[in-house]
Amino acid sequence: MAGYRKLGRTSSQRKALLRNQVTNLLYHGKIKTTEAKAKEIRSIAEHLITMAVKEKDNYEMVTVKAKVARKDKDGKRVKEVVDGKKVTVFDEVDKQIKKEAASRLHARRQMNKVLYGITVVPTEAAGKKKNTKKIDVADKLFDEIAPKYADRKGGYTRIVKIGQRKGDAAMEVFIELV
Repeated sequence: MAGYRKLGRTSSQRKALLRNQVTNLLYHGKIKTTEAKAKEIRSIAEHLITMAVKEKDNYEMVTVKAKVARKDKDGKRVKEVVDGKKVTVFDEVDKQIKKEAASRLHARRQMNKVLYGITVVPTEAAGKKKNTKKIDVADKLFDEIAPKYADRKGGYTRIVKIGQRKGDAAMEVFIELV
């Protein structure tokens, strides 16, 4: 007897399906799927949320000096001539960054083993690579989802049955973050 549902797929297909659905659940907050898939998704998602809740405050803010290119009023880099060459002018700026503890970094890497990266394309520039935005779902877990569930001990997802699918009569459900 297996310790998990095989979902009628090979192991690589099953792993890819579950990774995709867990990523979409955490990004959108609610997805529609079959009951068997939802029960598998629930265990993975709750494990990731638990990791995020444990490590949500495990960092320190550090001030570092960074070199930033000086820009003119049009947003172009300012260049000056040095020894006959055009060279970009840089300014030193203090920046605040999060320095993660080793355990939080480990948790982030464990999450990224499961989660896919999401690329968002704005509707007005559909098909254009220029305005696309990469979203890190692990960041969303730490910054938005974990604080919401900080005082909760498990049970981060809810499965709501919505009826049978017309084609194959599989039980369809909504799985959502509580």
